[in-house]
Amino acid sequence: MTVTVVADVLGKENNGTTIACLNLIRYLRSQGDTVRILCADEDKRGQEGAYIAPTLDLGFALNKVLEKNEVVVARNDPAVVAAALEGTDECHVMTPFFLGHAAVIECRRRGIPVTAGFHCQAENFTSHIFMLNSGFANREFYNFVWAHFYRYVDLIHYPSQFIRDTFEQSIGCRTPGVVVSNGVGDIYRRRPSEKPEWLKDKYVILFTGRLSREKSHMVLVKAVKYSRYRDRIQLMFAGCGPREGQIMRCVRRCGITPPLIKFYSREELVDLINYSDLYCHPAEIEIEAISCLEAISCGLVPVISDSPRSATKAFALDENNLFSCNDPRDLARKIDFWIEHPELKAEYSRRYEGFTKQFDQTECMRKTRQILVDAYEKANENDLVFRPA
Repeated sequence: MTVTVVADVLGKENNGTTIACLNLIRYLRSQGDTVRILCADEDKRGQEGAYIAPTLDLGFALNKVLEKNEVVVARNDPAVVAAALEGTDECHVMTPFFLGHAAVIECRRRGIPVTAGFHCQAENFTSHIFMLNSGFANREFYNFVWAHFYRYVDLIHYPSQFIRDTFEQSIGCRTPGVVVSNGVGDIYRRRPSEKPEWLKDKYVILFTGRLSREKSHMVLVKAVKYSRYRDRIQLMFAGCGPREGQIMRCVRRCGITPPLIKFYSREELVDLINYSDLYCHPAEIEIEAISCLEAISCGLVPVISDSPRSATKAFALDENNLFSCNDPRDLARKIDFWIEHPELKAEYSRRYEGFTKQFDQTECMRKTRQILVDAYEKANENDLVFRPA
């Protein structure tokens, strides 16, 4: 097939949506498909199959917010969109924004089958306009993207049952969708990895994720403050983002050992996971949390927020792997429990290694490609899965 992948927000490979997009592109090409990329990233200009749309100017204030969050948003350019779709067999859109919307409408006009990923939780948007906890704003986001985007696509790729249920409950109807994880790469496996000398006497607690508000880093910082073993604990935050300053101010107020905050390559991250002692995932908002799956694939035992707005809690084997959302004292109790029960932690580590076999990335990418193939084949049979009213 010739597939056009549309990414309103692509950028660096430092967030879940971009990683999922690039993994899909790489897999499609490995299967012999011709892949075009429609995005706004100037660094892709000149690359084979890349079609570059202009960026969206939202005014000085909003541009600064986007810049702070390392986000570049694409703007519709009908000529670029038309060129990217000319002669394509299938179009897959990553997010329901301006460029993706334009591509879907053009696909409908041309009769091109179109699928879409569901990689943007409402709170990922409302957090940027300071309405993270507004139930009304979050419901309106889902109603808007259904009315103006998802109702026009043939199949929706949901990375988790959680986000499918959340979306369908918000809009009040069933959608044409398939649930397939974004998957965990083969590199994330248990392997020998020694702690650096300066960490030999430390209990290393890892959290991997973008430094953004909804990831709730401060909950983990405060939990260390309340731990009986606070002087032994070394936090490691593997990621980058706009909240580093706020995190460090919270660290100083709590009087704990400063965390090491750094963006790691894949190889470095696998080593870090394998010499860490515990993985804590305090995020309140999460569609799937591949970062948590990567950690437990290496046998690292997790403690996860039981947030009703997060899919990650499904990865808990029992109550010892969960803590009450946004409750640092409860998280501290769970951290202390695992520090005090090393033999039980070793048993859970072995159990978690087997748990993640269902998230094998190659198999997940195969299933995701099948979503595109199904839409393409049904279009050729003049029996598209879903047509707008």
